[in-house]
Amino acid sequence: LDAPRQAPALRNLTLEELIAGLHNGLRHEVLEGNVGYLRVDDIPGQEVMSKLRSFLAANVWRKLMGTSALVLDLRHCTGGHISGIPYVISYLHPGNTVLHVDTIYDRPSNTTTEIWTLPEVLGENYGADKDVVVLTSGRTGGVAEDIAYILKQMRRAIVVGERTVGGALDLQKLRIGQSDFFLTVPVSRSLGPLGKGSQTWEGSGVLPCVGTPAEQALEKALAILTLRRALPGVIQRLQEALREYYTLVDRVPALLHHLANMDLSSVVSEEDLVTKLNTGLQAVSEDPRLLVQVVRSKETSSGPEDEAEEPPEMVSEVPEDEAARRALVDSVFQVSVLPGNVGYLRFDRFADA
Repeated sequence: LDAPRQAPALRNLTLEELIAGLHNGLRHEVLEGNVGYLRVDDIPGQEVMSKLRSFLAANVWRKLMGTSALVLDLRHCTGGHISGIPYVISYLHPGNTVLHVDTIYDRPSNTTTEIWTLPEVLGENYGADKDVVVLTSGRTGGVAEDIAYILKQMRRAIVVGERTVGGALDLQKLRIGQSDFFLTVPVSRSLGPLGKGSQTWEGSGVLPCVGTPAEQALEKALAILTLRRALPGVIQRLQEALREYYTLVDRVPALLHHLANMDLSSVVSEEDLVTKLNTGLQAVSEDPRLLVQVVRSKETSSGPEDEAEEPPEMVSEVPEDEAARRALVDSVFQVSVLPGNVGYLRFDRFADA
C-alpha cells in the first residue's frame, strides 16, 4: 500500500491557496434534466472545511441547491480526512436533528471517536424529496467508502458503479527498525456506521445498489434518475385507470391508498417498479388478475407486453394457404409462457363462427 499523502501545514496557507488546492479535487456543474453533479476526488479535513465553509456554500452548494437530483461522484476519491465526513453527510441529511453516523476506533491512542452530523449547516440541506446517487469504482477508498456506505445505510442515496476497494480509514507509514524498509498499516477503523454493530465495509468494500462498470456509472445514474422523475406520473395514471376501469369497485379505495403511500425509494429499474406494484396491488385487492406490465415499442419488444395496435380487419374467408393461415392467426392471437409457468393468451377480436 502507498503511504498516505502528507497534508501541508494549513496554518501557513492563505485562503486563496486553500481555494486553489480545493479546485484540484472538486468539480461541479448542472447537467441536462436539472441534475446536479459534484465530483470529489479528496475529502478535506475539518480545518480546511471550516475555513472554506462560506466559499463552498456560496460558490458550489448554492448552485446545486436548485437542482432536482444530485450525483455525488466518488469514483476517483481514494482517501481523505475522517474529520471531513460530517460536512458531506450533513448537507445530505434531510432531518432536523443531529444523527450519529459512525464511531471510529484509533489504535495508537486506543480511543474511539463518535461522528455526528453538524447541528446546522451554512446555507440549506439538500431536500429530502430529491434523489441522490453516489458513483463508486474499484478505486474508491477510505473516507470516501465510509461516506458512500453511510449514505446507503441511511437510505439517502442510491450507490451506482463498482464494489469499492475495502481499504482503511487511515494509514500510517512505519520504519522497520533502522532499515530503509517501511510498513504501511491501517491505524483507524469504522466500528459500524449508523450503529450497525460489526457490519462494516472495511475489507469487503461497499457493494453498489446497481452494479455497472465505473466508466458507465454516470450514464446509468442519469437513466435511473430519468425513471425516478417519471414515477409520480406513473402512479397518477395507475390511480386514474383503477378509478375508471377496475370492476371490483369496493376495492378501489384501498388500492388508491396503497399507491399513494408506496415507498418507491428502492426502485431503480422498470423491473423493480413492476414487481413492487404487482406484489402490492395483488395483495391489497386479492385479485391475481390485476397485473401491471411494461409496454414497449414494437421495435424493442416481442412479447405479450407489446404496445397495443389496432386490431386487423377480419377476413370474410379463411385462406387456403398454410402460411397465410398462420399469419392470420398470429395477427389475432398472442401466446406465451410467462415467468412462474403462467400461460398468457391474448386476442383482441372474436371471429365469427
